[in-house]
Amino acid sequence: MDYLSAYKYWLEHAPVSYRDMLQSMEGNSLALRECFGSELAFGTAGIRGIMGLGCNRLNEFTVRRTAQGIAKWLNGTRLPKRCAIGYDSRHNSRQYAEICGAALAESGIQVLIYHELAPTPMLSYAVRKLKCGCGIMVTASHNAGMYNGIKCYGEDGCQMTDEPAAIVYREIQNTPYFLLPEKSFDQLKTEGRIEDIPASVWEDYCDRVMQEGLNLERVKASGLRILYTPLCGTGNKPVRELFRRIGLQAEIVTSQEKPDGDFKTCTYPNPETDAALNESYKLAQKLHPDLIIGTDPDADRVAVAVPVAGGFCKLSGNELGCVLLDYILRVRSERGDLPAGAEVIKSIVSTPLADRIAEHYGVCMYNVLTGFTYIGGEILRLEGLGQEDRFVFGFEESCGYLKGSYARDKDAVVATMLVCEAAAYAKENGMNLADYMDALYRQFGCYCAYVQSVELQGVSAGEISKAFMSKIRENCPTELAGCKLTATVDYLRGVRKCLKCGKEEPTGLPKSNVFTLELGEQGKIILRPSGTEPKIKLYYTAIGKSWDEANQLMEQLKNAMRDYLPE
Repeated sequence: MDYLSAYKYWLEHAPVSYRDMLQSMEGNSLALRECFGSELAFGTAGIRGIMGLGCNRLNEFTVRRTAQGIAKWLNGTRLPKRCAIGYDSRHNSRQYAEICGAALAESGIQVLIYHELAPTPMLSYAVRKLKCGCGIMVTASHNAGMYNGIKCYGEDGCQMTDEPAAIVYREIQNTPYFLLPEKSFDQLKTEGRIEDIPASVWEDYCDRVMQEGLNLERVKASGLRILYTPLCGTGNKPVRELFRRIGLQAEIVTSQEKPDGDFKTCTYPNPETDAALNESYKLAQKLHPDLIIGTDPDADRVAVAVPVAGGFCKLSGNELGCVLLDYILRVRSERGDLPAGAEVIKSIVSTPLADRIAEHYGVCMYNVLTGFTYIGGEILRLEGLGQEDRFVFGFEESCGYLKGSYARDKDAVVATMLVCEAAAYAKENGMNLADYMDALYRQFGCYCAYVQSVELQGVSAGEISKAFMSKIRENCPTELAGCKLTATVDYLRGVRKCLKCGKEEPTGLPKSNVFTLELGEQGKIILRPSGTEPKIKLYYTAIGKSWDEANQLMEQLKNAMRDYLPE
């Protein structure tokens, strides 16, 4: 169906109350293409999109249709017919949560919903704690305020994997847009088919996070001065409760304390960007904290910065991951309680410096595809062997971290606790976290990392992305910036090919549209389409004996890749 036909269908079948709004779009070909030119696709990250009318927008109809698809999938399995639902501070999040709850309850599924804002990891925890067959989190994570989304979780608390996601998507496509509910959310709640998640689950989650502390007395004795921002999201309550429990008094960035779907003081609340902490920097100039901590709107990612001469140093997601990894392995090695076969898990796009750190402590590094669902899946594998204690730490470069197996998604709350511990340790030794990271660079080498996002515009963005990935595979360079390619890794074929001998070896990972150019000891470039936005992402690693050498190589690699990128 082309965009005009889709628009006409909506104009004829949508409830009358939406007629005027739809008619106002008539003749605006750009708006019609954007809103009706395609349908939101459901994948392992669920659905995510700009809120508005149309099949390519998030609205009550696309949300209800998605929930109906999830319900049909769940009813076709042997999983418990129970679903936990959480939601963040974005516009319409509570409304969309109620729409999902009503659609599932009408399909015979018992719904348990948080009565207030809850972080994504708390939803993952609830799925397992309440023995649900699936879970739904209404969030667009770190995206701008115009976005929202539906994340779906399996019974293991992990984000849904490819096979069930494909079934859900098929069921969604077979579901009409305008099957309206027979009963309201409130009616279904009165009937007992929808219940609030018990407050005890919230307390249990906080208790479980505290169990992941390594030396909390160190934090209490440190006198750390913390400045914290929840970036107008869900972290405000659980993170401040954490501070209370570990004995820290934290100053709060009041302009970002309360929930705000517009994110007025931070239009792009992404912890990966320095701009996310701009309000914190202003306040820090007056308060002079030891440490700035920020959590994103659904509190599954964390950002950290420390004051340095002339301003502030924000650690990248890779850098904070390496600091936390080294701190955890250092403490546990000194205590002698690292389990036999201890395992650290990270995404393939995260810095190889972490592999060096793990090797230093004699710990196995397990690399998985991008997306915390794969880290959660590896924890599940260990759990199936009765060896989940072997899981020591998991992280991905996009500021997501997890210690402990209580949840199966990244958790900014537990990460905040670990950050405070690492900062206290650094302070004991006359350092801050930036100094800690510099010490790791001196020990293991200069690993320069950079993530490039190539924005794609219009309804053909998906096709442009596919064409680019095909082109790089078919016309793979043999040299970049004077560095010879030593190997390629095609995760779509599932093979790593040595370019010197031509030998191919299986990656051992699920197939995915990701391609890696390896440059031996000098670095690598990983290319993949974004799973949630119309982007192509390139992950660069440049390794040098000095920072001048590493930074120079990084610039040369970025320049060399310009010839291959879509215009």
